[in-house]
Amino acid sequence: MTHTRFIGTTLALALGSALHPQAAAPGKPVGSSTRAAELIQTLHLKVLPKESGYLGIVGVSQQHVTVDGRSLAVQSQNYYMLTEELPINYLHRLVPDDTHILIEGGPVDYFIFHPDGHVEIVTLGTDITHGERPIIAVPGGCWKALKLHKGAKYALMANTLSPEFTPDRVKIGEGSAWIKRFSDAAPWATPEFLRELIGPNLEK
Repeated sequence: MTHTRFIGTTLALALGSALHPQAAAPGKPVGSSTRAAELIQTLHLKVLPKESGYLGIVGVSQQHVTVDGRSLAVQSQNYYMLTEELPINYLHRLVPDDTHILIEGGPVDYFIFHPDGHVEIVTLGTDITHGERPIIAVPGGCWKALKLHKGAKYALMANTLSPEFTPDRVKIGEGSAWIKRFSDAAPWATPEFLRELIGPNLEK
């Protein structure tokens, strides 16, 4: 099965479980804090240590690939969620490609730092006319951090990693050398804001 078909399958499963017409019961309207609490409970989401936000593991693909002599599933799938209380996914770098698909809520800003030194900000959301996109793909080897827009109650996403996520292929946080490298690479990339994106994982 191709990577594209895996993403399509993941999105269909996510939409089927989270966006079924009966999912948002009366008194829990989409976009509300009560809806966020309902999603956390129904999808069994747990606080993600260090990175922050909420994570719910869906599974891994049955097909495998060999990477550096190691057998890995072609893809792993998760739910990921930011809320008003936990609005930032702190800076981290993943070896696998990382794709996020918006299921409900948002928007969310993605701050992406490429190995060649250039940076970009991309917004995950449904206002396509104004540049938002419902799917964001981040190449492996990039650093990234996510921040929920002010006023948004939550953002529920489907997250796919190819090849699969393993704990030894992620680095969380950075230090002063990283801040110096990316400072002023864009108007928003001030040292103060970069420290905010690193958050409690700032290396001494």
